[in-house]
Amino acid sequence: MHKDIKKILLSADEIKKIVSELAEKINADFKGQPTVAIVLLKGSMFFAADLMRELTMPVSLDFMKLSSYGNETNSSGIVKILLDTSVELEGKNLLIIEDIVDSGRTLLKVQNMLKDRSPKCVRICTLLDKPDRREADVYVDYVGSVIPNEFVVGYGLDYAEQYRNLPYIGILDESVYSN
Repeated sequence: MHKDIKKILLSADEIKKIVSELAEKINADFKGQPTVAIVLLKGSMFFAADLMRELTMPVSLDFMKLSSYGNETNSSGIVKILLDTSVELEGKNLLIIEDIVDSGRTLLKVQNMLKDRSPKCVRICTLLDKPDRREADVYVDYVGSVIPNEFVVGYGLDYAEQYRNLPYIGILDESVYSN
């Protein structure tokens, strides 16, 4: 365990099991229909790569990059779109892949923006959900794990661009970011 991690919340094996369970549900719902996976960068890339390997329908891939945290542990409330999708979405099944939903503001903005492009459907999949922090009314179709209101890192999640490469998800020690 990394010295800055207070506690491991989800081990690599637990994450693998969650990803498989989510893929099973998504495969059942989409029933082999072609789908566009919209991966929200950067944090979701590890989760998305593992999830997509288990999806059985034809899946094309695109990315969006947004920012609302910067180097902070709380969202600024201002969602900036740094990279938008590059494919035509009209009439297509969309699966938004997110690493964590806390306030929900970023995800709600993305969902509304994508719905304006007339897709057949928009579904959201997140590895982690922090409902205690929810500020926006956003419905998430597929939730891997509900977690407590702690600042977590690892498996793509970061603090100031660090800790993404940890193979587990851990609670970051407050001393790292409370200075």
